[in-house]
Amino acid sequence: MAMSERQSLDLWRRAVSSYVRTCELDLSARQQAIFMTVALQAGPHTVRGLAADLNLAKPAVTRAIDTLEKAGFVRRRRDENDLRSVFIERTPDGLDWLRDFAGLIAAAAAGKDIGQPAPVAKSAAA
Repeated sequence: MAMSERQSLDLWRRAVSSYVRTCELDLSARQQAIFMTVALQAGPHTVRGLAADLNLAKPAVTRAIDTLEKAGFVRRRRDENDLRSVFIERTPDGLDWLRDFAGLIAAAAAGKDIGQPAPVAKSAAA
């Protein structure tokens, strides 16, 4: 199914709008890109490799990983063969978040609006 530019952007807008209404953790685009790379591409992943793959500075990747680790989405694990190297791995909680996010995108593509705030009740005085 080919989408126009406008349709693609509107799909993204609807998915992100649902995301910010339903999730307590508001990941930045950089954090999402790094997490999705770790979660969806074969590893092992390192800060250096992620920085090169995404064309980002290593300090920016490290800061994003710090946030993702605090959220419980990734963990750092020492390379047993080279203790100077640290691998970045996805966690089950991170995969749960990713599945939920995929559901928001699918719902947006189906025209559903998830996480809509409850309608405001009209007061008797109005």
